[in-house]
Amino acid sequence: MTIRLQFYLTTAILFISVLSFGQSNTEKELKIDSFLTSLKQDDFSGTILVAHNNKIIEKRAYGLSSIEFNVKNNLETKFNIASITKMFTSVATLQLYEQEKLKLNVPIGKYLPNYPNKLVRNSVTIHQLLSHTSGLNNFYIADEDKMKNLEYKKTSDFVQLFVNDTLLSKPGTKYNYSASGFVILGLIIEKVSGKNYYDYIKDAILKPAEMLNTSELEVDSIVSNKASGYTSMFGENKILKKNDYYLTKASPGGFYYSTVTDLFNFSKALRNYKLLKKVTTELMFKPKIKGYNTHIGYGIDVDQRYNQTILGHSGGWYGIHCELMNFKKDNYTVVILSNIDDGGKKGASKVADFFKNLIADKETGN
Repeated sequence: MTIRLQFYLTTAILFISVLSFGQSNTEKELKIDSFLTSLKQDDFSGTILVAHNNKIIEKRAYGLSSIEFNVKNNLETKFNIASITKMFTSVATLQLYEQEKLKLNVPIGKYLPNYPNKLVRNSVTIHQLLSHTSGLNNFYIADEDKMKNLEYKKTSDFVQLFVNDTLLSKPGTKYNYSASGFVILGLIIEKVSGKNYYDYIKDAILKPAEMLNTSELEVDSIVSNKASGYTSMFGENKILKKNDYYLTKASPGGFYYSTVTDLFNFSKALRNYKLLKKVTTELMFKPKIKGYNTHIGYGIDVDQRYNQTILGHSGGWYGIHCELMNFKKDNYTVVILSNIDDGGKKGASKVADFFKNLIADKETGN
């Protein structure tokens, strides 16, 4: 075989490979378009954004932001994102770690010497808080009966709900999902940065990531283009009820409001090392422990159950179901924000499962 013929054959093979790859992505995107077009108001209420290689290819809105006033959701409607908020807290903590203002493996008492619970103060580390291995509970569930939704203005206001709760396990020994731990991270962010949590998040994350429609909101605030939440009690009830009773102002553990575009901008800024250095971003994404379903990095899910890793976080509460998913191999990003909860088979769950099965393929059993 001559060198020239070998060159032409190699070029042809590369061209065919590139063409096949393009056809594969085109086929996926046709299926995505078909699925999104087939969704009805009864199937899903909220907004969906799909991006490939950091370029938005789909953005759609469905259902109603206010059922009682028949107001439709639109592409810039603000939704409560529940626990996706934890990703902001994680990034903020790691920014301060990069600046050498805190260390990950020392007891939190170094930064909060007056924290009221001595056991937590002297034994729980920032690493354990970020990886949900501190033994602290999830106060949104464990202390739900204590919450009065209008009483919380500052990060420290939430501490009274859980400060005296018994640890679920010895620090560092077991995974227990913990919003309480993220509130403590919020206190540490305030202490070492000299700013209140909400101002720090705005200045260090929201502005650099161009998240102009993301903020903490008071429960009784009147905000243009904000979706009300409606709960089915996670699929148990056919009749929906408004979820205002179950909400509080955002804490470092949950309940910021955002849009699909803003969360895509956040994802893009994080993955492209605009919020953290590459080495710190990789530290955040590295699996630390097996959670209830997925592996856990620092405040991020590292889902290895499929044929490619999905990085992101979900947000679920009464009248809320949200998903931020980054498909690592194929460079797809999917953001799903819904103002109706579900039981795992309909609504946002159905939408998320479609994208997981289409992009990440079948489960591997891991």
